[in-house]
Amino acid sequence: MTDQAAVRVTTVGEGVARLEWPDGQPIEDVQAAVAAALDDHARVEAWVDPEDKTAQRVATWSGLRREGVMRGLTVGGSSVDRIVYARLAEDLPAHEPEGFRALLNSFLPRKRAIGQMLVRDRDGRVLLCRLTYKQDWDLPGGVVEVGESPQLAVTREVEEELALQIPAGPLLLTDWLPPWSGWDDALCLVFDGGEHDPSLLDEMVRQEREIREAAFCTVEEARERCADFTARRIESALGNLTGGGPAYTESGLG
Repeated sequence: MTDQAAVRVTTVGEGVARLEWPDGQPIEDVQAAVAAALDDHARVEAWVDPEDKTAQRVATWSGLRREGVMRGLTVGGSSVDRIVYARLAEDLPAHEPEGFRALLNSFLPRKRAIGQMLVRDRDGRVLLCRLTYKQDWDLPGGVVEVGESPQLAVTREVEEELALQIPAGPLLLTDWLPPWSGWDDALCLVFDGGEHDPSLLDEMVRQEREIREAAFCTVEEARERCADFTARRIESALGNLTGGGPAYTESGLG
């Protein structure tokens, strides 16, 4: 363990150093300690109290990237959470543009995106799926992967879950979903899946692990089978086929 400008640097594993600093420690001191620790370690990290906004700011502007939250650590006999910040010897320095963008990217908010597809039959009914992990019916689609286009994501999800190759058309609706029952908030993007013959159901091969059944449903049936916000989203998306609905909703409400 060394002491540099009141910043404690402790080797906690092979090639890993952990930093601690007292309240009010200047950012420049922590920056210097990080740089010095990287001379002898491949990784330098700091565990910061989620309630300590000042320490979070010091960690960030010392060039440490936020990696996530460790939950349930025992500190002083109590169970606490700690935000983990770290810098690797191979990371580009923050004074370089790419390094600075990576630093910002590590702590700026991220929002979950869900892609869904509005597929209709010749009578205007909407394709709905009953999922294995909830009772409510929903539009086909799923979560957009990191680095994936939402439009390509919904096309992929429909092919994976229903074995249907339907390229996603134009965006019909952006619906914001507030935090709910353990979920963070999310953006749901509904794309046009076009109009198809009802025999499309015969071509379908359900991924039984996720889809119990699928059917073309009227708006009235959607109201009966879906969660209220899903039914509102469907109606708003249908309205946008002719430009008569809102382009943005929150829980389906314009």
